[in-house]
Amino acid sequence: MKPQRRGEGARSGAGCKSIAALGLLWLAAGAGRPAAAAAPATAAPAAKGILCGKLIDGRSDRPLRKAAVLVEGDRIVRVGGPEILPPGIEVIDLGSATLLPGLIDMHSHPLQSTDSYQVDHLRWSSAYKALKGLKAVQDDLLAGWTTLRIPGDDDVFYAQFDMRRAIDEGLFIGPRITGAGHYISVTGGGGDMNFIAPEQHVIADGLIADGPDEMRKAVREEIKHGSDWIKLLVTGAFMSVGDNPANVHFSPEELRAAVEEAARRDVPVMAHAHAAEGIKMAIRAGVRSIEHGTFMDAEAIKMMVEKGVYLVPTMYVGEYYASQGSDSAEMQKNVELSRKYQAEFERRVRDAIKAGVKICVGSDFGGFPPELNAHEFASLVHAGMTPMQAIQAGTRVASEALRWQDRIGTIEAGKLADLVAVPGDPLKDIAALQQVYFVMKGGAVVKRP
Repeated sequence: MKPQRRGEGARSGAGCKSIAALGLLWLAAGAGRPAAAAAPATAAPAAKGILCGKLIDGRSDRPLRKAAVLVEGDRIVRVGGPEILPPGIEVIDLGSATLLPGLIDMHSHPLQSTDSYQVDHLRWSSAYKALKGLKAVQDDLLAGWTTLRIPGDDDVFYAQFDMRRAIDEGLFIGPRITGAGHYISVTGGGGDMNFIAPEQHVIADGLIADGPDEMRKAVREEIKHGSDWIKLLVTGAFMSVGDNPANVHFSPEELRAAVEEAARRDVPVMAHAHAAEGIKMAIRAGVRSIEHGTFMDAEAIKMMVEKGVYLVPTMYVGEYYASQGSDSAEMQKNVELSRKYQAEFERRVRDAIKAGVKICVGSDFGGFPPELNAHEFASLVHAGMTPMQAIQAGTRVASEALRWQDRIGTIEAGKLADLVAVPGDPLKDIAALQQVYFVMKGGAVVKRP
């Protein structure tokens, strides 16, 4: 049976209770209060300790056993054995659980909650999409995803950045959010609406730009409205109507214009690219990450290694649709292509792993039930990663791709206290990451056993 989409039907009582509990825990931790209610500046930040049976720090190749983490305020202060915890502080004893850095989803679409995502922005207001998206990212946080990168989303008025602002201001609980406002597409590309009569003038789900000048304008608009990444649909897409993922859409001149314009503002670029030539064109233009990479060849893999370009393969979403299908007419192309190329794509990802490409975890879900997202770890292991490599792909390596390695991604002194725990051992069974039962974001406990 296919999982229920977010926003369809009544929410379960358990779901409502989890959000209520999340709010109570957050308030108990002192987060989300207005500045006027904060403790006096002279007061030392409250310290708390965490004990666990095993600690995976995101950097070491072996876990630390019977470990402890000392947290003060929103930061990690010390990591070691139980003896590092001073007497008299609050101690959270997780028993035999495995503690890890907060998980980072590098390809999350919290505003896309149905298979008809290309028309949802025509049916729903930006405000409603923001509310649905807020619920989605809160659920993702409860599932262990403390940071999300949004690779463009299908809202006309940048709802995801209003969500981010509300979370950052402490109005709501949620993960750290970064990313792009829209995916930028050519006319007739994966971000356009290629199933609408020509006399109908509707707003596409993507941002349309043709030629270098329009591309520069689009990049400037995106940055103006809060994008700290730029997303380019360099090739056609699997999940859109009327285009072919094997085709390259943007010209080299358009790609260079986008990357140069973004670089003026120190904003990195991510490239949705399936076709091998599109991948190579994007790398030559200077993008920081390749999203999907379905038809990458040996040369593209070599270029990613040489240029230090990150790959976010989003494997499980294809596996999901290949096995589950879809009731949406718009998604039939995706279902058929996923079934056709699934085995070939896994082989290409295996080649990239062997070659040493820097790979990050990205779910390509976001607005769907959060239990789907962590399947990506198992998909990477099936493609040839060790469980430890897969965990690092969703923690340290992802933080480096974000250029946030100074604050998240590993459990080290000085980093933000974004921590999650699972009851099992993910090094023995990577599926344990689908059962996160403890979450801390910035020193505040938002979920506990």
